[in-house]
Amino acid sequence: MNDITIFIFGLSFAAVVGATFAFMWKMTGAVLEDVKKPRRTVHPEMKEVQDGDELLVFKGEDTEK
Repeated sequence: MNDITIFIFGLSFAAVVGATFAFMWKMTGAVLEDVKKPRRTVHPEMKEVQDGDELLVFKGEDTEK
């Protein structure tokens, strides 16, 4: 291998490492921004239900005597 080939390989390697680091940094920032946002999606069938409403009550009876 001559010096030009080694230089091109080193330059390409540095570009790949830099791009990988930049992508990792950007994706980490995007994930942290998404975590900070309060997002509460409500199922369409639950839109009328208010906080604190009882949805289902089950009271089992003891049939053994």
